[in-house]
Amino acid sequence: MKKISGFTLLELMITMTLVSLVMAIGIPSMRDFIKNDRLVTQINTMVGHLAYARSEAVTRHQTVIICASSNQTSCSSSNWAEGWILFVDTDNNADFSAGEDMLRQHVALSGGTTFTSSVGSVVTYDERGFAPNSIGTFSLCDDRGTAHMKSISISATGRVRQGGSTSC
Repeated sequence: MKKISGFTLLELMITMTLVSLVMAIGIPSMRDFIKNDRLVTQINTMVGHLAYARSEAVTRHQTVIICASSNQTSCSSSNWAEGWILFVDTDNNADFSAGEDMLRQHVALSGGTTFTSSVGSVVTYDERGFAPNSIGTFSLCDDRGTAHMKSISISATGRVRQGGSTSC
């Protein structure tokens, strides 16, 4: 007589129950992990671009501007979540013009995040790396609200640090 091997119905039901429990615990945690990672990545990108703008202003000894932009070719927006551009403002008009150096561009933020600013739609670094007219905070939030919010603040000396805002 041949020996038939396989799973019993009881073994299959126990395995399916364990798989269901692991999925029920793991999927919500993964969703939060992805949202947290998205917020950290997006705020770190802005911190990096602000630090780069400050560095370029000092290096070039010229005014460097980072502004909200929906089309990545001009300061065309007041909504930072639509993207931004970073450029050397040689004609001091606070808008990107022909002949000025475009340093960086960033497209709209993904994941339904909101990115608000008390600074306005333009951050200006002077030739010393100071940002006296751009003092304020940026707040980055997703659908979970202020509990998971990320923020950065800019001082008059142009220094950028994380934290500083309490609302989205």
